[in-house]
Amino acid sequence: MPTQTAAEKRAQAREEYDAFLAGCPSRQLLDRISDKWVALILAALGRDGPDRNAEPRVMRYSELSRRLAGVSQKMLTQTLRSLERDGLVTRTVTPSVPVTVTYELTDLGQSLHQLMYGMKLWAEAHMDEVHANRERYDAAGH
Repeated sequence: MPTQTAAEKRAQAREEYDAFLAGCPSRQLLDRISDKWVALILAALGRDGPDRNAEPRVMRYSELSRRLAGVSQKMLTQTLRSLERDGLVTRTVTPSVPVTVTYELTDLGQSLHQLMYGMKLWAEAHMDEVHANRERYDAAGH
């Protein structure tokens, strides 16, 4: 059996990714991106609306914190760090007084934003229907 290079091993692994398998790395990624704070951060930093020519946003930490009502400082920091580690967000520190830290989506993050923004729109559009279904379910004594 010939020895495989690292690139060949990665290529083979990509062909074998199956999120239905417990040990698949793509399951970890799905777990990460299905988090509500990840979805909202990507939506906040990405283009607003269907205009593909609109520019993604560059936002300061404090802007993100205000935009994402209810997120704790700890959770926002942890989520931004994980997104940066995964290559979805870029963190830029500008030496000024005080120091300015901004976040923006990478190309990879922007590609995911399209999906996440669609999910956000779907949730907003269908919330009344979901509420009605919940009420019917609860009234039936389930």
